[in-house]
Amino acid sequence: MIIENVHVAPVRGPEIESGYLRIEGDRIAEVAAGPAPDLPGVPRIDGTGCLATPGLVNTHHHLYQWASQGLAQDATLFEWLVALYQVWAAMDAEVVEGAATAGLSWLALSGCTTSSDHHYIFPKGRGDLLAAEIEAARAVGLRFHPARGSMDLGESKGGLPPDVVVEELDDILSATAEAVDAYQDPSFSSMLRVAVAPCSPFSASAELMTESAVLARQKGVRLHTHLAETLDEEEHCQERFGLRPLDYMLKLGWLGPDVWFAHTVHLSDADIGKLAATGTGTAHCPSSNGRLGAGIAPVSELLRRGANVGIGVDGNASSELTPLAGEMRQALLFQRARYGPDALTARQALELATLGGARNLGRQDELGSLEPGKLADIALWRVDGPFTAAVADPVCALVFGPVPPLARVLVGGRTVVEEGELRTLAQDEAGRAGVRAHRRLTKLAQERGFTAAVQIHPGH
Repeated sequence: MIIENVHVAPVRGPEIESGYLRIEGDRIAEVAAGPAPDLPGVPRIDGTGCLATPGLVNTHHHLYQWASQGLAQDATLFEWLVALYQVWAAMDAEVVEGAATAGLSWLALSGCTTSSDHHYIFPKGRGDLLAAEIEAARAVGLRFHPARGSMDLGESKGGLPPDVVVEELDDILSATAEAVDAYQDPSFSSMLRVAVAPCSPFSASAELMTESAVLARQKGVRLHTHLAETLDEEEHCQERFGLRPLDYMLKLGWLGPDVWFAHTVHLSDADIGKLAATGTGTAHCPSSNGRLGAGIAPVSELLRRGANVGIGVDGNASSELTPLAGEMRQALLFQRARYGPDALTARQALELATLGGARNLGRQDELGSLEPGKLADIALWRVDGPFTAAVADPVCALVFGPVPPLARVLVGGRTVVEEGELRTLAQDEAGRAGVRAHRRLTKLAQERGFTAAVQIHPGH
């Protein structure tokens, strides 16, 4: 395939105002300026009026939460979690598959080609929840990095979550090892890799954190957890462990180039230095942090000090209907609001959403930039609309404004989105799968007696 007459923003390397990309199999064979070569029989996509970027990489999500959007709208993180834990305890594999189908489709429709997912609630007797979301990712056609999450620190042991949503340590470690063995594909073109991901310092014991790190390193997979999201969490760690969240992670052996944390809103200067020095990554989720009033992560300073930062939309229950591409704009505006107009550029925001995310997932050699030899995961943004075309810089049009229409999304050279429409699944049916998941979860929660948390608008 050849994509021609296109403005190329490769993320790494010089931009090309008018050039082409040549794809062979699932990889990029050539990126060059000027007219494309005449190769008889090779399909051609006319990219006139389009901006080509690497496919976006989502490095923090909770797909099951698609089924619980719009609840606890004015709560802090801890209040929001307490309101929703019991609702989530009612989910089953049917809920998860429908929510993941809608959530991943929504991501694809905003230029995402690779998504992680942090699933950390596994109610007993509710089916194989991890397999359900993996099947959804296969159907949508995105590269998928499920992070097998876990919680073992319930209320009875001093944790935040109710005991009904936590698991026993031995069960967690066994299930996590089985998930890695069953699904991890380390190949260059992999569509599926697994991470090990205890949920947070206030829901996972020190033993679970340390044993998970040992397991992940024995299996050669990555580690992920929430960290330093709110001041409540910082106070919890100080009171329970006598340490700030990042120092607690350091004590447990959780800093290193195989680790990425979600959020990292509340960091000291010393924390930033430790992240940079150890090669530990972070996933910035600006809309969710704003929705929950958690604060603004010091992304500009992390980048200035050499730490890696990617982008995440976070779970849809704290980031309703957030498009991944829109998080570039949110990140840019939040940083500028806090630090000034030169705090983050449009091209830095694009790098967060592409190469920064690829680094978080350990896939910087395969994904995140448009270079020969890398996988052909490409987003083509239509920036020639009657309003958009007035913006002098196509990358500015992508990042500063509303998300422009997508002409094409390719994953390994395969079309997933074309002219703003999902091509791997019936788009409306994918959306309805999410509606059914929402209605089913609401019904299951109400059957368990948790009606207050799932009050919905009359007639909905």
